[in-house]
Amino acid sequence: MRGLFLICAVIAGLSGPALSQSDDIRATIGSQIEAFQADDFARAFTYASPDIRRVFRTPENFGAMVRGGYPMVWRPSDVRFLELREIAGALWQKVMVTDAKGRVHILDYQMIEIDGGWKINGVQLVQAGGANA
Repeated sequence: MRGLFLICAVIAGLSGPALSQSDDIRATIGSQIEAFQADDFARAFTYASPDIRRVFRTPENFGAMVRGGYPMVWRPSDVRFLELREIAGALWQKVMVTDAKGRVHILDYQMIEIDGGWKINGVQLVQAGGANA
């Protein structure tokens, strides 16, 4: 019985940091989406990794890419966080976004930790425009 208690205690102890990590990652993605909704591309750009910022160089370029390539993220009607996974050493947060027309999109956000904070290092569209959820 003590062995079972010890195993449960170890699992509970491990879930705390993982849960915190997940919450922090979700907060980063959610904050960027809020910035997009406010057309605050300068703030949205701050949640991007240094590599993404180097590629787009300015918040305006970044905003144009999002409006043209990821309009469901720019103007979502609903955002739901799904699972956080580790793939080949990288953390990926799956997000279900419903656009303004009710279409459901599944996106994967690659996250990297920099100086104790999370940044978005890329987004992939996994499933686009499916049936309403």
